[in-house]
Amino acid sequence: MNWILLIIAGLFEVAFAACLGKAKESTGVETTYWYIGFLVCLAISMALLVKVTQELPIGTAYAVWTGIGAVGTVLIGILVFKEPAAFWRLFFLTTLIVSIVGLKIVSH
Repeated sequence: MNWILLIIAGLFEVAFAACLGKAKESTGVETTYWYIGFLVCLAISMALLVKVTQELPIGTAYAVWTGIGAVGTVLIGILVFKEPAAFWRLFFLTTLIVSIVGLKIVSH
């Protein structure tokens, strides 16, 4: 269950980063809504991270959480914000995913 919560926490990290990107692109009251979304996603992500670190090793949990956030944010950047999807960028993103999976496999 803790691993599922950690994945959800990582997805909320992606969401708060996406909210920052959308806030940057918006104007007026819409910007405020994106910043509110950022704060809500941030709070949920942190609360879940705190919960899972009570059972999972902090080093592994934090690395997986940031890895999910990094991978997800890069993908959101490519798919939503039209950032470049160059070969080396995708190559190193793949190595990050393999590393996250590896940490999960070797963790107790």
